[in-house]
Amino acid sequence: MLLTIDSGNTNIVFALYEGEKQRGVWRRANDNRQTADEYGVWLLQLMALAKLHPEDVDAAIIATVVPDTLFSLKGLCRNYFDVEPLVVGDPDVQLGIDALVDTPEAVGADRLVNAVAAHEEYGGPLIILDFGTATTFDVINADGNYVGGVIAPGINLSVEALHRAAAMLPKVSVAPPQTVIGTRTTPAMQSGIYWGYVGLIEGLVDRIRKEYGEELRVVATGGLAPMFEPATDVIEKVDRNLTLRGLVSIHARNTA
Repeated sequence: MLLTIDSGNTNIVFALYEGEKQRGVWRRANDNRQTADEYGVWLLQLMALAKLHPEDVDAAIIATVVPDTLFSLKGLCRNYFDVEPLVVGDPDVQLGIDALVDTPEAVGADRLVNAVAAHEEYGGPLIILDFGTATTFDVINADGNYVGGVIAPGINLSVEALHRAAAMLPKVSVAPPQTVIGTRTTPAMQSGIYWGYVGLIEGLVDRIRKEYGEELRVVATGGLAPMFEPATDVIEKVDRNLTLRGLVSIHARNTA
């Protein structure tokens, strides 16, 4: 089986794949102080609960946007599964697409992995809307190449900033409010957050389409994507496993 590791700014996702079938997936908060042993003890316990064993793993691939986690994640693969992981971004790892931007080396690994998976599944051109620590809009052309995008503050970051900067405003959960006009502080804040982001999504998608000059499908991913899909017609598809499937595809390309 293949161990895929997606190390983001907020969470790390570990998943096991047998071919294209997902056998298990586990998430934990990202802490770059974690050692390979700490990852190993945690992950092996969860695998055991799913009746999966370390000897079942014969390959691994890592994508990370937090470089400080890479040493420990490589150690996890080597010490607990006896495999040498592929790392997205290494010069010898082929993605099958190009980043047609001014500084391709600066594009986050997760964004390129998403591009690979989205083009394989949905074709192109398209926009990948990722509700992560940042809210990103990535533009993929008809050939599957990454041609640029937009980075906006993530929803949870915005909620935290609003709470911290305004003494009288509480910290609220992200949830669709019953009405746009709030009659108390909490629903008024929830309305601004939720409908404000709907406006951001629709406005940026419209501007991207006009500037690109073609109709672009919108595929959304990330934990909050299902919450926003019902509120806007611009999101055509929610695909929460986009990054993991991209890692599976990249591994297959590099080991064929």
